[in-house]
Amino acid sequence: MSNQGLSASERIACLLDDSSFVEVGAYVEARSTDFNIPNCETPKDGVITGYGLIGNKLVYVYSQDASVLGGAVGEMHAKKISNIYNMAMKVGAPVIGLIDSAGIRLQEATDALNAFSRLYLKQTMASGVIPQVTAIFGNCGGGAAIIPALSDFTYMTKNNSKLFVNSPNALADNYTEKLDTAGAAYLSENTSLVDNAFDTEEEVLGEIRNLISIIPSNNVETAINENDDDLNRIIPNLDGFADDARAVLQNISDNSLFVEIKKDFAKDMVVGFISLGGATVGCVANQVKDGGKALTTNGAKKAAKFVNFCDSFNIPVLSLTNVEGYASTVEEAGTIAPAAAELSYAFANATVPKVNLVIGNAFGSAYTVMNSKALGADIVYAWPNAKIGMMDAEMAVKIMYASELEAATDKQAFISEKIAEYNNVQSSVLAAAKRGYVDDIIEPDATRKRIIASLIMLATKDEQRPFKKHSSL
Repeated sequence: MSNQGLSASERIACLLDDSSFVEVGAYVEARSTDFNIPNCETPKDGVITGYGLIGNKLVYVYSQDASVLGGAVGEMHAKKISNIYNMAMKVGAPVIGLIDSAGIRLQEATDALNAFSRLYLKQTMASGVIPQVTAIFGNCGGGAAIIPALSDFTYMTKNNSKLFVNSPNALADNYTEKLDTAGAAYLSENTSLVDNAFDTEEEVLGEIRNLISIIPSNNVETAINENDDDLNRIIPNLDGFADDARAVLQNISDNSLFVEIKKDFAKDMVVGFISLGGATVGCVANQVKDGGKALTTNGAKKAAKFVNFCDSFNIPVLSLTNVEGYASTVEEAGTIAPAAAELSYAFANATVPKVNLVIGNAFGSAYTVMNSKALGADIVYAWPNAKIGMMDAEMAVKIMYASELEAATDKQAFISEKIAEYNNVQSSVLAAAKRGYVDDIIEPDATRKRIIASLIMLATKDEQRPFKKHSSL
């Protein structure tokens, strides 16, 4: 690959199965309008559009060509992309946008503004009907930045891609060398806009192929994967990974397949797709290993958006719960409540099969918003060493027995006695199971086969909800 990266056509060739691309609109160019200054040749109007195959799955793709007016979006450019959306919606296939654009085409003025609006409308209508994926290989500035924001998944290259509404150099007291707010590193770590960043364009395109292979093509299709893994495979010592949910998910998945989403953002929460018994499952998990003991605003929002995608595309949801409460900082004070409400709504509103596995601590209302039984989980399992209750036992004892503790001669012995009593009566997984909040206490090594069995049982789930136009949240 050259220092300039792949060309627009080379990106398509690298993305799709060999010789599968069929171009649509190859002869379209910019039409002359009152605003054109000057009137010049615009081959394909700066974007290649068409369809092809990824692992024999039909996809539609557009690839912007920065060599033609910087890949800027004008009237006919947007019209070509809109046409691809029309075709994809008719046949139920994903749309993949390979972005390399200077933004709006200034020479076309209001015609270009109208073109952007038309494109936003197409993306809005396609949302929840077909998956939309964007990859940014060069610039994606101004109004073009709305395109990935309206997509389901967005990828960037680390070194030469920029995503921004206003250029970093245009921000007060900022400049690119100080903080590149348009770069992949900043966006993937500090915002939910970018799902992953890679060193090379080939790696980005390879990840898109992995993603397309595991998600359904539309909202009426069921995603089925090739699988030769044993459905009843036992996984020894799985409970040793209780604080590393990523490792648990990789271990239980068919052939360790795990396509993680937004890995660098809100590391207290892990989300992504695995395969269980050949079926795609969306996973949401607290990641204690990376600081996930407390639920954060960004973690809740990350999980909520992912659950909404899964529900839109009929993907069952598996949650791994290991949380001790909400993040307690000044920064979180004004944001954690609405974020937790957003996550609560996402789980409660989802009608796909939902399974929750408590693998560690499950304390307070942070536990309840993590796909608890009362919130609508169809099946709740727990490992034997899990704890479910209001809070950490020692903290609870110090609050409930404050006066007795003050009078105790051996304070540590008193605390230890009450902790044991509290754990047995109020926070043991058995106590929760006796009340029906946990359906079964399962051995960690049997986790894979038990979850697969529950998802097979739930495969025909049909849950109706009260009629409404949409949520007001």
